[in-house]
Amino acid sequence: MEKIVIIPTYNEKENIANILEAVFTLNQGFHVLVIDDSSPDGTAEIVQSLQNKYPSQLFLEQRKGKSGLGTAYIHGFKWAIEKGYAYIFEMDADFSHNPKDLIRLYEACKHFGSDVAIGSRYVKGGGNVNWPRNRVLLSKGGSLYTRMITWMPVHDPTAGFVCYKKEVLETINLDEIQFVGYAFQIEMKFAAWKLGFKIKEVPIIFEDRRFGSSKMNKGIIKEGILGVLNLRWQSLFKNYRSRVKKTGSLQVQAYNNEVMVGEGK
Repeated sequence: MEKIVIIPTYNEKENIANILEAVFTLNQGFHVLVIDDSSPDGTAEIVQSLQNKYPSQLFLEQRKGKSGLGTAYIHGFKWAIEKGYAYIFEMDADFSHNPKDLIRLYEACKHFGSDVAIGSRYVKGGGNVNWPRNRVLLSKGGSLYTRMITWMPVHDPTAGFVCYKKEVLETINLDEIQFVGYAFQIEMKFAAWKLGFKIKEVPIIFEDRRFGSSKMNKGIIKEGILGVLNLRWQSLFKNYRSRVKKTGSLQVQAYNNEVMVGEGK
């Protein structure tokens, strides 16, 4: 068990079967953990029906209520670490992330020395497709704002298409991650950067969802704006390093404080 893709879902019945099929037909050994927040549209039931087809590759965790993207990923991270996966991925269910790019993110961590590989829209070769102009401006403006406030040299800090080495998630105190929406993605990258892990941005083309409805709302945007300010302030006092000491094969190695941003660096 080496690679697992975590896909949080809420009302994704139009997409879930197709996205799972797309991941498994890559034939690259990816497992998938779907974390469903009690979708009333039957998303979880679709996943359960597919577990008969992929009994050793597809897993489902069901949570009561809609608890937020961040808590879903934290739940998945802890689950994956406990099961011993070496490479742990975040990916959306709606095909805004091309499943074929999972391979490139994996290679960045497996073969090219990265600890965190980010599918980035805002490095050379990346971009957005089918997004309205105001959404693009909001996203790019948010990324620039985040870089200016946090000083974190990541061009796409809100990206939700990411590969983490297990050691990164073991080192971060996941219980200290406070944001659950838009700012969750920023905080996870910020924590990895502050702890000195190597970050690589891999260019991707992000395509707006074709089916289902976007989960973006005013509350998520507000959390992002205010959250970045709070994140920068708390960084003066906060230590994201886990207090759990690892031993033997799980001992966390020291990493130098190098960040690789952009393609080919």
